[in-house]
Amino acid sequence: MKTLRSHVCGAWHTADDGFKPLVDPSTEQQIARVSSRGVDFAAVLDHARRHGGPALRAMSFAERAGLLKAMSRLLRENRDELLELSRVNTGTTAADGAFDLDGASGTLAWYAGWGRRLGEHPVIADGDGIQLARTEGFWGQHVLAPRQGVAVHVNAFNFPAWGFAEKAACSLLAGMPFVSKPATATALVTERCVELIVEAGALPEGAMQFVCGSTGDLLDLLGPTDVLAFTGSADTAAHLRDRDNLRRANTRVNVEADSLNAAVLAPGTGEGDVWDLFLRDAAREMTQKTGQKCTAVRRILVPGDDLDRVREALAARLAEVVTGDPSHDGVTMGPLATAQQLDDAVDGVAELAAAGRIVAGTGLRADGEGAEPGRGFFFPPTLLAVDDARAAEPIHRREVFGPVATLMPYDGSAEDAAAIVALAEGTLVTSVYGDDEAWLTRFVADVGGFTGRLYVGSEGSAGDAPGSGIAMPQSLHGGPGRAGGGEELGGVYGLSLYMQRVALQGEHGLVDRLAGLGGE
Repeated sequence: MKTLRSHVCGAWHTADDGFKPLVDPSTEQQIARVSSRGVDFAAVLDHARRHGGPALRAMSFAERAGLLKAMSRLLRENRDELLELSRVNTGTTAADGAFDLDGASGTLAWYAGWGRRLGEHPVIADGDGIQLARTEGFWGQHVLAPRQGVAVHVNAFNFPAWGFAEKAACSLLAGMPFVSKPATATALVTERCVELIVEAGALPEGAMQFVCGSTGDLLDLLGPTDVLAFTGSADTAAHLRDRDNLRRANTRVNVEADSLNAAVLAPGTGEGDVWDLFLRDAAREMTQKTGQKCTAVRRILVPGDDLDRVREALAARLAEVVTGDPSHDGVTMGPLATAQQLDDAVDGVAELAAAGRIVAGTGLRADGEGAEPGRGFFFPPTLLAVDDARAAEPIHRREVFGPVATLMPYDGSAEDAAAIVALAEGTLVTSVYGDDEAWLTRFVADVGGFTGRLYVGSEGSAGDAPGSGIAMPQSLHGGPGRAGGGEELGGVYGLSLYMQRVALQGEHGLVDRLAGLGGE
């Protein structure tokens, strides 16, 4: 059994006690243990400030991009080993493990390429400049400059590689050292990623530190130039924001929380490419990674006249899913990651079913294909339905973090669909399927203020659309309200969390040159 370690202050730290177990969710066998007991978190922050920050800020964007390229290559070269760790610790099938790992290496690679294009200048011009006086003798230009603090990355259990890498990519390219804290239950994959990077000497001293286990008093030590980037539940995010020191110091806090994402079928969508895309996406976004994605579809809105045909078609697709031990041939969906997640899924479906009815699946634990009877955290796909979306309040409040979604009718108008989506008070992604541009235009205008990303499935995109659940580095990841109010990825948006926006003012030519825009 492996004892996971933290990497802090330039060395590996192994705790002596305070351990928590990590288990294989298919067998419930303990596979590792983890504790951060004995880590001096004040020393961790000091190490980052004295070593990591100066080293990164002394590098150009292009040089930092080289660090990300090396990290991406290390993850790709060790992909098979990491896939096996993902299966053992998180219960992923090969396809679901690849979704996490390839997302990690791909995000690092994309930011590496973008960083090379940023070149040698130490700041980034943000938007267009503007004349502030009678002549260009007084000009304004916003720029982004590195913040001189430390970033703390607190990641969720469901993406131990991708969650680590996407935050690391933006933080490093922006020039800010970071401390990464994975979810304890699935830390095996993240620890190995960090081991590979440390063993290769891929990063400057202090640029990356890693805490495996509790964060102790780390968050209480953050100050005004530091950043806390959190991914997890809305309830935990609320507690973090209430910490006295974070409020007093105005520490920058970014939250990406759970959300009740919606998929909407526009009226008049008959058999064809859009219909097939809608069903394919809905089934995949319910079941990929056993529904343990912040971008998973939780609510499916269809015109009332389409309710029965959607229910039958979607239930048929879900019936093809084989739930079980991912090491067993033929299994297409693994277990939930932890016993707590299983208990929450059972309780959550019971609460949703009280407001509606189960139309596919059971909402209960089941024995998994290829697994010992009575062992493992297996939970087959479950589809519910309600007749009145507005009267079913739990559907818009309770997220079941598993392969669970609820089908509901709307009256066919864009306004009604948007209003029902808005009942969840903020989503990371809303997907809509149709080709009626007038209807879509109204829907986008009405729903845009309630979501961070709007995925439009149409006949023109059906051949290329990858599904609404992919958080691409080129596009914003985050959302308003319940979704956390944060912004990650999205090119420069991801970097801006770790940089300070500065209004640079002066003579036009000089300001342009200081901003890296040339000028006469």
